[in-house]
Amino acid sequence: MMQLTIDTNYYNKLDIQGFSKMMKDPSYCYKFYWLEAIVQLILEDRTEAPYDEIIDEMIANAWYSVLEFHIHLSGIWGNGGVRDNLEKAVIKLRDLSGLSANASKVEIKNKIRDFSKQLHVEKQALTLNVPYKALSGFANKTDEKISLDSSAGRMMAYYNKLNETDILLPYTFGSENGLNRIVKFSADWILMIKDNAVTILGWIQCEKVKWLQNNNPEVPGLIYKLEPLNEKMRKLSHVRNLWDGILQLKRVADVFTDELIERDNYDVDHFIPWSFVMNDELWNLMPMDSSLNSSKSNRLPDWEEFFGRFARNQYIMYEMIYTAEEIRKLYEACFRDNLHSIWANTELYRRGNSEAEFYGILEKNMKPVYESARHQGYDVWEWRR
Repeated sequence: MMQLTIDTNYYNKLDIQGFSKMMKDPSYCYKFYWLEAIVQLILEDRTEAPYDEIIDEMIANAWYSVLEFHIHLSGIWGNGGVRDNLEKAVIKLRDLSGLSANASKVEIKNKIRDFSKQLHVEKQALTLNVPYKALSGFANKTDEKISLDSSAGRMMAYYNKLNETDILLPYTFGSENGLNRIVKFSADWILMIKDNAVTILGWIQCEKVKWLQNNNPEVPGLIYKLEPLNEKMRKLSHVRNLWDGILQLKRVADVFTDELIERDNYDVDHFIPWSFVMNDELWNLMPMDSSLNSSKSNRLPDWEEFFGRFARNQYIMYEMIYTAEEIRKLYEACFRDNLHSIWANTELYRRGNSEAEFYGILEKNMKPVYESARHQGYDVWEWRR
């Protein structure tokens, strides 16, 4: 587990060691989102919040990972069904509201309130264990011992009593029922959390990423998939220059329409969506009709129908790298941003590949990535002329 480092001034008064165990040995990912939501509410100057509001924050924080990037929060059942209640809540809200995967947090929280009754079952399930189990690192440090498998009522009573007599806890529990139960944040912990917010949120994110990566082993770049898409991460200018140069010398057919691409009416796009691969590698990029780009969006082209055409255009580019000096220079300008894959540099774009060899290398390396995206839940784009 990542070491949490807090200003030593707080160690005499607060059990920082107990706090550092709040992320330890989670059975589900709820602990990460629970503590993250509490920290965010504290940073908004809140001193208490009902379960209902904390869980709304959790759903909004999980939205992008689940819907934009198809991350499974706690794996899936053998039959492909979602087993995580936070993931279920996100998907159910999407189905009820029709919100897009890149909706703003304000829009998401407004829709959670609009569909509060329909989400009650999923939200209630999220309150069953995490609120008190997250405090287990503070338990059994005094003469009064308790089994950590005790009922929710006994555990909350134990923690409230512990807070009054021996150990100051980050939060305690009100006597309300269900989603109306109030979580009261300790004034001393509020000060500590505000003073160390960047460190604490970074620690939570690091532990969350490790958990999610373990449950999504085929997903690349997971650390970038906790927040909304950042278009500034895209680095396509050199690839655009490369294709501009190619199209000036040779007519190239669109992968999807099979019609000739116009130099002033095309986009550079990813065959396998950027939101899955999280890079702008040259081997995954293609020129395509601008009018189709938004329609394709975050989906996969049908492999059987379109990979051959995609490989054809890649091979056209490959041939021109070695036959046209000006194209070679534009290709070399892509090294910094678009040519990091070892297999592409040493196998795909090496001099001397036949067309069949080039296609074979490209397919051998792209097909597993494509299949991983399919397994992760990316839809196939059903485009028709």
